[in-house]
Amino acid sequence: MKKRLGLVYGGKSAEHEVSLSTARAVTQALDLNKYEVLPIYITMQGEWLKGAPLQGPVDEIETLRLKKAGAPEPDHIEGFLAGDMPDVILPLLHGTNGEDGTVQGLFEVLNIPYAGNGVLASSAGMDKVVMKQLFAQAGLAQVEYVHFIRSAWQDNSEVLLDQAEKTLPYPMFVKPANLGSSVGISKADDRDSLKKAIELALKFDRKIIVEKGITAREIEMAVLGNDHPEVSIAGEIRPVAEFYDYEAKYQDQSTELSIPAEIPESVAEHMKDMAIRAFKVLDCAGLVRADFFVTADNEVLINEVNTLPGFTPTSMFPLLWQKSGLAYPDLINRLIELAIERHAEKQQLHYTMD
Repeated sequence: MKKRLGLVYGGKSAEHEVSLSTARAVTQALDLNKYEVLPIYITMQGEWLKGAPLQGPVDEIETLRLKKAGAPEPDHIEGFLAGDMPDVILPLLHGTNGEDGTVQGLFEVLNIPYAGNGVLASSAGMDKVVMKQLFAQAGLAQVEYVHFIRSAWQDNSEVLLDQAEKTLPYPMFVKPANLGSSVGISKADDRDSLKKAIELALKFDRKIIVEKGITAREIEMAVLGNDHPEVSIAGEIRPVAEFYDYEAKYQDQSTELSIPAEIPESVAEHMKDMAIRAFKVLDCAGLVRADFFVTADNEVLINEVNTLPGFTPTSMFPLLWQKSGLAYPDLINRLIELAIERHAEKQQLHYTMD
């Protein structure tokens, strides 16, 4: 009997289009003899629209932008409670309201199995400041940084600029604390560009992080599993641009990916250990992409983890597993299996004192 698989994609997020690309790729890899695939589209306005089960792969992204039917129908999640719910959800949402724990909390309340990380791991992994503070507690080496919120900037911008310059050398990288896909990230080489970079980042989040820029290779590993995670081989990102920004990831196609990365075995083993420690300190489940800096003298610094990484066949996470021997369709199946496994474990919890 087919499992009813709900694909949740789109979202009220700056990464809406990235999510649509992911959803299209996943429909082309799913075995429709194994799953009844239900498209669930969240518009940029936050409306929830459910389409008829897919009859085949989706070729055009526009097909995934479901429209309201002529007759009145529920456009929020409450409307889905009246009908048959999916057996398992595959969230394909990126960024705010998708990988930050909010929609994961909804699935928890509905008691539906869903692929990927839970509420805590998603929210902690989304907030780069909280994530770095937890990494520090776990003893994971990372670059120096400062952080602050919008109101502090509005009240004391010159003081915060002084603080950043006293703590960190130029160049610095400025990022929104709660966003992915390199949206809102820029490099600052002096005080004027630092101020502009901060003001840009604050358009996307109320909290920002300013990091010390270092000369290092960007190496990534993919983690898969629940309580006993496995780690893929390493891959290296070689952006032609000055850094791996949104355009380099999704638009100009100029970034080179080297898989496997040419690193000493001892460095690879150290990165695997750090990736698993990061996975466990955030209490992750399902999948994580762990991003590292490796310096010329082979010092390894963890940059961040992404709890819902890019997931098209040409994205780093699926490519790392493909090169490790796990094909894209099998990777999707494995994530669904892990979702059901984790949900079954949660059903063992007692909610009374009996």
